[in-house]
Amino acid sequence: MKLFRIRGGVHPEGRKRLSEDQPIEDLPLPELLHVPLQQHIGAPAVAIVSKGDQVKKGQVIATAQGNISAPVHAPSSGTVVGLGRYAAPHPSGLPGRTITIRTDGLEEWTELSEPMDAFMADPKDIAKRVSECGVVGMGGATFPSSVKLNLGQRYDLHTLIINGAECEPYLTCDDRLMREYADDITMGVRIMARALNVKRVLIAIEGNKPSAIRAMGQAANAYDDVTIVEVPARYPMGSEKHLTQTLLGLETPARGLTADIGAVVHNIATAFAVFEAVTKGIPLISRIVTVSGEAITRPSNLRVLTGTPVAKLIEHVGAYSSEPERLLLGGPMMGQPLADLKVPLVKGTNGVLALTGLQAATQVTTTSCIRCASCVDACPCGLVPLEMAAAIRKEEMELATKSGLMDCVGCGSCAYVCPSNIPLVQYFNYAKGRITAVQRTEHKQKETKRLADQRTERMERQAAAKREAMEKRKAEQAKKKAAQQAARNQEQEKVSA
Repeated sequence: MKLFRIRGGVHPEGRKRLSEDQPIEDLPLPELLHVPLQQHIGAPAVAIVSKGDQVKKGQVIATAQGNISAPVHAPSSGTVVGLGRYAAPHPSGLPGRTITIRTDGLEEWTELSEPMDAFMADPKDIAKRVSECGVVGMGGATFPSSVKLNLGQRYDLHTLIINGAECEPYLTCDDRLMREYADDITMGVRIMARALNVKRVLIAIEGNKPSAIRAMGQAANAYDDVTIVEVPARYPMGSEKHLTQTLLGLETPARGLTADIGAVVHNIATAFAVFEAVTKGIPLISRIVTVSGEAITRPSNLRVLTGTPVAKLIEHVGAYSSEPERLLLGGPMMGQPLADLKVPLVKGTNGVLALTGLQAATQVTTTSCIRCASCVDACPCGLVPLEMAAAIRKEEMELATKSGLMDCVGCGSCAYVCPSNIPLVQYFNYAKGRITAVQRTEHKQKETKRLADQRTERMERQAAAKREAMEKRKAEQAKKKAAQQAARNQEQEKVSA
């Protein structure tokens, strides 16, 4: 099929050969699982277990809170030994609410939901099952998948796009998943299409994954509505807006959704999770993770339970071949620094990297911007990063916003090509955080004022009601006294007569 060219992007060295030929293997069960309640975008889940409780594998241990949230399930059977704050996989390094389970080694499953006949079921029931099983986007965004599967009720959709690009260097977990579970993924994709009520499915895979393309092609060959599309190996092809533009030639409106132009994008691993949730009732309690980098002794693709400390993965692959200069969760372009190996894996973690030498890029000298416009050429969103960064340095957040800050997808292409080594992405993330904090403060102030105004109005109504009641009582008492006086006068008249 015809592909459309997108602007910008870069071609970083893939370095996928380290792990691409390593089959998926199961990581041994750890003694402790530290399961964060915030494993998705939106409100964190609310714990429904207490310290000392016995839990079974797949049991709900925290429920969703609000529309944009997802429940959390026990990755294995055992005893809840902690319910508090623990190191979280977040750039801030701050701890987050976590349930700690001491595993019993029995792997005893809870009673799972009955398998569904997805192609006879109501689309709403499919989305409901996906929600109950805690499935979120596994490409890194971790947006609750059930919300996206319900978009067919509000938008006129025509295409489901499955993102198998895996454009980040080093990462090969999606590649191996497609090679080894192509039939299951294809069924999951068709279930998603049923939930969205779309008739067309495009599975996009970068051309540097020929084995995955062949495996998925064979699995999808029996279905006329599923097409495998080879896309150029170019970063950030995995960005949903740019992948949609490449495949359909349609540009997503600024601040808009791909659903606005009739398409919904899901990750390849999400499709597999949907298959397991709908056809087997299995909640999302594990995922495939690539452990790679020049400092890793045996680069691997591991099936890991959520809540497993990173240290267990490093230990399983033979520790380090050399001392790493940089540890990352995720890929080198958009991944986040890993400060502590006790940090647990979550639903959105697709890689653990230990980098050395030039690949680590930890010792670089930042110089002044030379206005070469390399960042402008590389930006796939058509923004002017150098102007946004200049505004942010001056704390002029409103100017940065007008320059398109909130349309930045944080891909890091601009920083990758910058000859001055300016940390552009960090600038943009800082500014977004500042703007969000200001918005929250303003919202809090408005809510406080609204509540204060409501209280004032309520107190005024109560005072007016009191005055009215008092006046009414006075009138009634006066009327009663007048009646009593009239009665006494009549009695005196009778006596006088």
